[in-house]
Amino acid sequence: MGWATGVMVYLVIWWIALFMVLPLGVRRVENPGRGQERGAPERPDLIRKAIITTIVAAVLWLAFYGFYQLDLLSFRRLEGS
Repeated sequence: MGWATGVMVYLVIWWIALFMVLPLGVRRVENPGRGQERGAPERPDLIRKAIITTIVAAVLWLAFYGFYQLDLLSFRRLEGS
């Protein structure tokens, strides 16, 4: 796997992990004011969630890379089937 492919796989994993992490710990506003969305979170904590997402994506990418290097995951074999 080339470096560009590795980066692209990491970015895809990062975005998927972000959508998994976003709903964690969300508390909505009890009495929303005028013009405030009822489902909007009180504190989104986006920086904390971005850090958690980066860690989760790194672990998943390392697992993917390990499977790829050990030849347990081969897309070339799937093409020939």
